[in-house]
Amino acid sequence: MDKELYIIRHGETELNRLGIVQGRGVNSDLNDTGRAQAAAFYNKYKDIPFQKIYTSNLVRTHQTVKGFIDAGIPWEQLPGLDELAWGEWEGKPNDENAIAAFKSIMEKWQDGDYDAHFEGGESPNMVQLRQKEAMEVIKSKTEEKLVLICMHGRAMRLLLCLLMNKPLSEMGDFPHQNTTLYKLELTGDQFIITDFNDTDHLNSSL
Repeated sequence: MDKELYIIRHGETELNRLGIVQGRGVNSDLNDTGRAQAAAFYNKYKDIPFQKIYTSNLVRTHQTVKGFIDAGIPWEQLPGLDELAWGEWEGKPNDENAIAAFKSIMEKWQDGDYDAHFEGGESPNMVQLRQKEAMEVIKSKTEEKLVLICMHGRAMRLLLCLLMNKPLSEMGDFPHQNTTLYKLELTGDQFIITDFNDTDHLNSSL
């Protein structure tokens, strides 16, 4: 094994609680539940000797791993880990129009149209291009054997498809509760998932 990745989604924000899409363009803070989730994750994994932390540029990821950052673990932000941009629908109320719009674009993605996107937003293919760049940075740091990555729900699903060589139509196969953990091992150019959708820290601490 050349590298082990702990990939987590950020903690809950108030817009998460309300079912409103944030995307790349809405820079929300964690709410009280999200901060508790982050603390629960830290309490369970604080003794893991991470050599590096990577997050997106969005503050909700920074706040989720703040305990590790404050403990002095080196930290780098990569824009390639940002959430998919939902364009015109970011921050809009979760009403009938929004539900219909999202249902329509999810069907396009399910049918293999990975270039489909909302006005002003990103397609899955666009996100994966920047994720490939981010992963090249992470993989190039061969001295970093144990890495913590904090990112976003939809982007996490796309990244896991990329790393596991799955078609993007299978992105729904990766659940993404707030602060869920996926552990992956990298050997050569091959990733394997060793821990799938682990939320045990939430069950014991919240």
